[in-house]
Parts: sequence; C-alpha cells; structure tokens
Amino acid sequence: MNDGRPVFDLARLLSERGGERYELHTRYLNHQLPRMLHTLGFDKVYERAEGAYFWDAEGNDYLDMLAGFGVMGLGRHHPVVRGAMHDVLDASLADLTRFDCQPLPGLLAERLLAHSPHLDRVFFGNSGTEAVETALKFARYATGRPRILYCHHAFHGLTTGSLSVNGEKSFREGFSPLLPDTAIALGDLDALRSELKRGDVAGLVVEPIQGKGVNAAPPGFLREAQELLHRHKALLIADEVQTGLGRTGDFYAYQHEEGVEPDLLCVAKALSGGYVPVGATLGKDWIFRRVYSSMDRVLVHSASFGSNAQAMAAGLAVLAVMDNEQTVANARRTGDLLRERLAALVGRYELLHEVRGRGLMIGIEFGRPSSLKLRSRWAMLQAARKGLFAQMVVAPLLHKHRILTQVSGDHLEVIKLIPPLIIGEREVERFVTAFTAVMDDAHSGGGLMWDFGRTLVKQAVADR
Repeated sequence: MNDGRPVFDLARLLSERGGERYELHTRYLNHQLPRMLHTLGFDKVYERAEGAYFWDAEGNDYLDMLAGFGVMGLGRHHPVVRGAMHDVLDASLADLTRFDCQPLPGLLAERLLAHSPHLDRVFFGNSGTEAVETALKFARYATGRPRILYCHHAFHGLTTGSLSVNGEKSFREGFSPLLPDTAIALGDLDALRSELKRGDVAGLVVEPIQGKGVNAAPPGFLREAQELLHRHKALLIADEVQTGLGRTGDFYAYQHEEGVEPDLLCVAKALSGGYVPVGATLGKDWIFRRVYSSMDRVLVHSASFGSNAQAMAAGLAVLAVMDNEQTVANARRTGDLLRERLAALVGRYELLHEVRGRGLMIGIEFGRPSSLKLRSRWAMLQAARKGLFAQMVVAPLLHKHRILTQVSGDHLEVIKLIPPLIIGEREVERFVTAFTAVMDDAHSGGGLMWDFGRTLVKQAVADR
C-alpha cells in the first residue's frame, strides 16, 4: 500500500486516463492508426463488450461482424472461457518452470489432435505468425531443403520468415532480403509441378481460403497439390490461423475436400478465446522426431511463453464450448443463411458483383456498374485508389447502422465478414437489412455516402 492506495488499481487508472486513449496511441504507439481511424470516423469509444456486441457510453449497441479479425470466435467474454481464466489464476500453478511437464499442454494437444487424427504432435507458441514460422522451420529441417512455395495474395504473418511467404507486395516492401521462397497462383498445379522439379522445395504453405479477398482454393487443388508434393518428397502446410476452429463450417477448412491430410497445420486466433495469445503447429510424428532428434536438440525450437497455463486453459475451454454449443454446426448453418440472403441481392444492385465464401467467412465484392452516372463516380474512386468504394460501404454500416465490418485487404473492393461463430438469425437479419439500406443509398447516386467518398479521394491523393 502507498498513502492508503493499492500499488496498482486498474479501475482507477482507466477511470482517470481512459479518455486519453487516442492521444496516448498517437504519442507512444503507431501514430498512423489513430490518424486512419479519425479519417474514417472509426474513432469510437467502446465501453464494454459481450458476445457479438459492443456498447458505447450512451448504451448504444454495435454488432461485431469482424471478431477481432477472427480472434473472437466465441464472441467476447464467453462465461465458460472467462471462468477458466479465473480458475487457472486461482490455482497458482507452478507454470513455466522449464524443467517439468505440466498437464495442460498435453491435454490441449490431445484435444486438438482429435480433430486431425492423421497428425501426431503439437508445438505451442504465441501467435499465428509464430505457428507459421514453426512450420517453415520444421519443413526445411525435416526435408533438408531450403525453399517454401506460397500463393499470390496469401497472408501468413508479418515476422521475417512468414513475411517471406506473404503474397502481398505492400507488406514486403523495404524489408528485404527475405528468405528464398517462391510464389505461385492459388490453384496453379502446372506452376507447382514446375517448381517441384527443381528439387529444392521443402513444402507449399497455403490457406484453404485466403483471408485477403476471401478466395477459396479451386476444388481438387489441395488434394492434387498434396499428391504432387509427396511425390517430390515435399510437405503440404495448411495455414488455418483464420479458417480453423469452425470458421468455415467444418472444424478445419481443409476438411471440406476429401483425402486432404496436411503434413503441418497452423492454428491460432480463435483458440485463444480472446484472452491469451496462443498459436499451435500440428504435425506428423516423423517431422517432430527429425527436428528433435536427440537430447542435445531438445530446445532447438522453443518459445518463452509457449504452453503457458493461461493460454492452455483458454484453449481447452474454447474447445469444450465448441463441442457443447455445437459451434461448428452453427457457423455452417448461419453462414449458409447469410450468404444466401446476400447473394440474392447481386442481381438487384449493379455495384454488387459477387458474394462468396464458406461458413462464416464471407466476401462481398463490388464491381464496375453499368449505368453512366454510377460508372463515372466509380471511375473517380478507382483513379484515386482502388478499394475506396468498399470503404464507403463500411463507413455507413458503422455510423448509421452500428455494425462493425472492414475491407478484406488493401486495394480490394471486397468486404470480409468474419463475425463471431455464435451469431444467429437475428444478427443475419440486422446485417442484411443494414446492407440493403447502404446499397440503396449508394445506387441513388447522391447523399452522404458519396460525400464521404469524395473525402476519401482527397485523402488518398494527399497520401501519394
């Protein structure tokens, strides 16, 4: 105690300084983030959150169709996961001694592997990019080969190794030299075959459905790619950091295609329950045995906070909730309903090009309209910066309808919906009603939406 006050009082600190949130971030963190939020009008102050909703200080609710980029698979503050956090802290476990084997990591590994019975072992790290880094290292060591193949427009993380297999140029610029990896088009078996003939490929890392743009691997590609890779003694690495744990209506997205059994599998995001960062790399026994080939190599790959009790408890609670509440089935059922409702609007609105995806991972793509008046406005936006129209849709969804969404990647006219997997018909109806109203406004050719578009154009031109 100090002058009668606790040494640390979180509630008091937030009460006294919480109002400075944007100023603090501008001064001490990434200064471009608050600038971007101010420009878009996204500089909201959310007071609390539960399930698929936020609330502001006035008590207004906001529907979350972003789920923290997929982290909040069960929504925010699920009572079972929250209870597990209290339980593990109250247990005062002898955690991270480094010289014992605690039960929780083994129990979580057992539960995860039950959903991928062809895989045998798990390495626990702290994030999705770390799960990918682990897979890249393990593939290189197990095969004795230096090169990883990846796909154009892929996103596998932003640390140096995962950045080397990032298919978006804007993320890679200025960070060379990177690892000697090679990109192919998603679904291009001829390109894969050509690269494999060089004899130096350790594996192919692929998202079954790419987060950027919500583009699915063509039917049959994963299975045929697996056969080609194995024929050339290379590995299939499935990045399910975003698509895994029920997002696409199956536990893993690769399971939509019969016969696909990745050699290495990366998961993270939803496994955390939204509380404690965690990543996991699942793999075949022979790969792990080759990496950890002797006691001298017992720590050849490790993570300081990997397998910590809080993360393991969160993961176990998440999997228990998913089983008990049939979360995967709900994601499939609700996703089908939402996608069907949105797809029915494509013929109604000339700016709406396509609705695609699987489960509760849905891409809404906009395209060049046919009418002269809208076409000229579309051209104005495209000349300034591709992707501005999608941002024009995102803004009124938040400001007028209190629904949080975001574009699916830079320079893309695609909105990605990745809501908590617990949403139901009420949330589908709210989103479709709001989206229809925004589309009506956009096709009227006037109003605040196009005024906001002109603001975005000015900002885009100023940033050049």
